[in-house]
Amino acid sequence: MDLFRLTATEASELMRRRELSPVDLLESVIARTEATEPVINAVTEQWIDEARDAARTSEARFAAGDDLRPLEGIPLMLKDEQPIAGRLLEDGCLLEKGHIADETHPIVERILAAGAVVHARTTTPEYCCAPVTHSKLWGITRNPWNPDFTPGGSSGGSGAVLAAGSTLLATGSDIGGSIRIPASFCGVVGFKPPFGRVPGMAPFNSDTYCADGPMGRSVGDVAMLQNVISGPWVGDAASLREVATVSGAVGSLEGVRIALCLDLGGYDVDPSVEHNTRAVGRALVAAGATVDVVELPWGPDLVQETSWPHFGAVMGPFIESILEGDASRADQLMPYTRAFAAKAAAGGDYVEGLVAESAFYRPFAELMTEYDALVCPTIATTGFAADEPSTDSAAVFGKLMTLPFNVIGRVPVLAVPSGVAPNGVPTGVQIVGRTYDDAAVFRVGAALEQELGLWTDPAWWPEV
Repeated sequence: MDLFRLTATEASELMRRRELSPVDLLESVIARTEATEPVINAVTEQWIDEARDAARTSEARFAAGDDLRPLEGIPLMLKDEQPIAGRLLEDGCLLEKGHIADETHPIVERILAAGAVVHARTTTPEYCCAPVTHSKLWGITRNPWNPDFTPGGSSGGSGAVLAAGSTLLATGSDIGGSIRIPASFCGVVGFKPPFGRVPGMAPFNSDTYCADGPMGRSVGDVAMLQNVISGPWVGDAASLREVATVSGAVGSLEGVRIALCLDLGGYDVDPSVEHNTRAVGRALVAAGATVDVVELPWGPDLVQETSWPHFGAVMGPFIESILEGDASRADQLMPYTRAFAAKAAAGGDYVEGLVAESAFYRPFAELMTEYDALVCPTIATTGFAADEPSTDSAAVFGKLMTLPFNVIGRVPVLAVPSGVAPNGVPTGVQIVGRTYDDAAVFRVGAALEQELGLWTDPAWWPEV
């Protein structure tokens, strides 16, 4: 097996047994990145010299029998949105070209301290404003499974490099599905933590829709990274003091009750997505769970009506501030960014939006008094074109079944694959827990991963 196809969990075990060199592992993903980048275009910059130094340091620690850090020797790419002091921070925007960050995101500090070998940054759409990944600054990022299609967004670069084998772990962030959309389209695993579980930076650390989170090629990989980046931070008053450790360990689902919702109250779900979601339901039953098909009174129209006042109060003004009162600067923004800002500006009254969010949560909360987790599709469609303009918010957001769980942002959501559509693009499901019950979604995800046997099979991954 090619080293670049190892999961982070497998690689860590091999290195701890001295059967794998972190230097060899890094060289494998560097070579793979060189081979795949001409096709997928998912990397903004590489730090190869620094990464080789870090890999050699890890190799010496293994050889000396030193105390090993949680991510010791594991190659990892960072989403370009997360700043690192002294490094470029361009947010996919021509207006930011050449901008250097003056502070480092707390999760980056934790990842480096945990011994990960950080070797590159991954692409995003401009200001993370789209569920696709292309920009004037970086060009079009493509899906390794089918390059005509997008890997999703906004953490599309992270999803693409994981699927391609260009790294073993990656970071993402999620304000409307930005971890879960690329996890679905790229056939990988991603976790949207509940609000406050992972510390963030102002102003979005106070945004209940928003969370930074982990992405990987197995549930165990994602648990490994989540345990490193979560926990309180002195720079984020919203970060929770409670530390919730999660695990990718497989166990029986006997006694676990799961609600299976196929359309969240009215999304137009592609037949292949529904077929693969029903297969997930059967696999959960085989793993020991009780699974009931349920309904929720949501649907895409209500989701958008409820969420736009929030975007109008947070994300919209953030984009407007970038223009610095100079309307001529808007010509350098992507059309999808301008469309998002315009839609957000007309989003409606923020206070009324808060009332609507509370009402939106109620039926989910009532349902979850009877169930341990909800399972539903991640995206209603089987893919968007790699260069999808993403300027028609109603049309695009009407396919994203992720946004409801940003509206009720205190719920944990684990996104895992469910199969592959006829166009060769993977499909996925979301495993949603009660508020702050992170452990439950990982328990269900680990059992499902074993029962389905899809992405744990070396034959799963695309030949790009």
